[in-house]
Amino acid sequence: MNLLHPDARVIDAATGETLTPELISSFEAELAGERLVFLPMPTTVPAIAKYLAALRTGTPVVLLDPDADHTELIRRYATDEVHPDLALLLTTSGSTGSPKLVRLSRSAVFANAGQVAESLGITGDDVAVTTLPLFYSYGLSVLHSHLLKGATVVLERTGIMQRDFWSAVDEHGVTSMALVPYQFEMLRRLRFDPAKHPSLRTITQAGGRLRAELITEFSQKMVAAGGRFFVMYGQTEAAPRMATLPPDRLAGKLGSVGVAMPGATFAIEDDEVVYRGPNVMMGYAENGADLARGDELGGVLRTGDLGRLDEEGFLFITGRIKRMAKVFGARINLDDVERNFPVAAVAGDDKLIVFAEGLPADEARALRTKVAEWLGTHFTGVDVRSIAALPLLANGKTDYRALEASL
Repeated sequence: MNLLHPDARVIDAATGETLTPELISSFEAELAGERLVFLPMPTTVPAIAKYLAALRTGTPVVLLDPDADHTELIRRYATDEVHPDLALLLTTSGSTGSPKLVRLSRSAVFANAGQVAESLGITGDDVAVTTLPLFYSYGLSVLHSHLLKGATVVLERTGIMQRDFWSAVDEHGVTSMALVPYQFEMLRRLRFDPAKHPSLRTITQAGGRLRAELITEFSQKMVAAGGRFFVMYGQTEAAPRMATLPPDRLAGKLGSVGVAMPGATFAIEDDEVVYRGPNVMMGYAENGADLARGDELGGVLRTGDLGRLDEEGFLFITGRIKRMAKVFGARINLDDVERNFPVAAVAGDDKLIVFAEGLPADEARALRTKVAEWLGTHFTGVDVRSIAALPLLANGKTDYRALEASL
């Protein structure tokens, strides 16, 4: 499998280093005879070259956070037996310690790159900038879809709060950015105006639910600047994107994550969102022996998300099956709590526990009363805790495990 279009370019904004066929070839020689590669994946040209070399030579690759200790994970998954269809292994979102790995085939990776490129209309004229880690499936998806179509990817490591980032956007004529919810909160604080960056035509959002008011705000900003704003939905288990909400349908479908990727479908089965498509993973791996297993899902992914489809096939996510709590015997959807209050919610022992940033004691008491009234329960079933800052995972999502561990 070769994701790299002959005209595709990768350039490091800080150093000017570019991806060359010779660099990829040098890594191909290095990988000769390897059965499995554990690859720390910083946002650099050599890391991308080695990754592409692994894909090209058919060597399964495990992408890792370059700043974490993976000694236990490597010990757990080291093996000489891998399935011939296996191409890419990624850690599941929200995992800690020695997580399960998502097993992705070559065909799934290639299929999703094409689906994303088609949904967003990516061409060789596009220039994407890195805003997310490349070991995170959403960030990797940007790389895949742009390289496939002969576009340019600019590597930028300082982040959207830094002046150097925006200098790189303007210098390289960046046309698109992919962002997760917390980054939109940061852009709002920066008073971001896309009109100040004339080349920027497209912003995509995925990686969790973005508040409706921010979707509207940033969509309107992009429209005013002659650009487009896409809401997307995905999971690492689908390589990773499953749905797109086209900009021209956003106003009428606010709250939806869109329609299924080209060649795929959604269904609601027992209230759960079920996705069928060519980009579904082969299955999970919990140890090295699992890497020899073939496709166990047959293109059908039970997402674990609760949702509904409207008459036009637009999907609305309403919560997570596992994100439920019981308060005095009543079942509560924790995602519903977070949609109605600026908090992070977790389940306690017959109690709802919510964390809010920088909340004084009097405001905490008032919030507890409001949440209890909204739930229709006694206030003793709600515990409000102030926290300096919510813990976040590398992908920008709330680290619920860290919150639960603090209880």
